[in-house]
Amino acid sequence: MSDETTPICSAKGCRTAAVWVLAWNNPKIHTPERRKTWLACEEHREHLSQFLGVRGFLKDVVRFEDWRAAEGARDRS
Repeated sequence: MSDETTPICSAKGCRTAAVWVLAWNNPKIHTPERRKTWLACEEHREHLSQFLGVRGFLKDVVRFEDWRAAEGARDRS
């Protein structure tokens, strides 16, 4: 179950809490350092990763809590 502050999986129709962050960019329109993100639950992590991967967009897959901690560290520096 989720509430308004719980991150939700980006898979179409999924309302499950996200566990993973899939960092990606489209090299045709984004600078190399730019990272867009999709969120994924356990069930959809592989599917979303493959979708981005076959297009050459996927850059990293990180557990959500690790991504959030790293973002907090960047904000404090």
